[in-house]
Amino acid sequence: MIIKQIKVGTMAVFSYIVGCEEKKEGVIIDPGGEEQIILNKVKDLGFTVEYIINTHSHPDHTCGNKAIADATGAKIVIHRLDAPSLTSVDYGLFSFALGGQTSPSAQVLVDDEDIIKVGNVELKVIHTPGHTPGSICLYTDKNLFTGDTLFVEGIGRTDLPGGSMDTLIKSIKEKILTLPHDTIVWPGHDYGDTPTSSLLSEKQHNLFIKEFILSE
Repeated sequence: MIIKQIKVGTMAVFSYIVGCEEKKEGVIIDPGGEEQIILNKVKDLGFTVEYIINTHSHPDHTCGNKAIADATGAKIVIHRLDAPSLTSVDYGLFSFALGGQTSPSAQVLVDDEDIIKVGNVELKVIHTPGHTPGSICLYTDKNLFTGDTLFVEGIGRTDLPGGSMDTLIKSIKEKILTLPHDTIVWPGHDYGDTPTSSLLSEKQHNLFIKEFILSE
């Protein structure tokens, strides 16, 4: 398996290329702008892009969907609860402001514990509502792509429509902190002192986790 982390756009979004080196097939997670940079990296790897996976529907993570889909023919994947907002007028305007385009509709709607298979790599969908109703994380071989659910020493905001702090804390407690402590955390934004972390480190240093979860 290969993982490439690429910081794109004006909001320090981390996009990811995850794929199977043997079969040269991959996915792009959260194309948040600067699509040509992402596509150039895909070309360098010699990969075919099978899926574009959105961890949630916010435009800073989806504004590159159309350009990537047009260039690769990849199918767009999102949790079914975030699918309606993905193509909304408001999100389309926000995408345009970010230099992207309104996302096409998703062709693949996923639920908790679904498996997205690409080559010999299997990505498990973990439904983690709180930032948005349909937020997901993706888990494979002790690697966790957390979108805006969990950052390095931070958590996603919950003051936007559909957000809930109680729900987000529950998601992190029950869906994320139960994974192996040496799981690598690949966040959706470059908001921390380091671009990646581990669940053990987050338990030790993330004040939100220490205050709202581990102190209970």
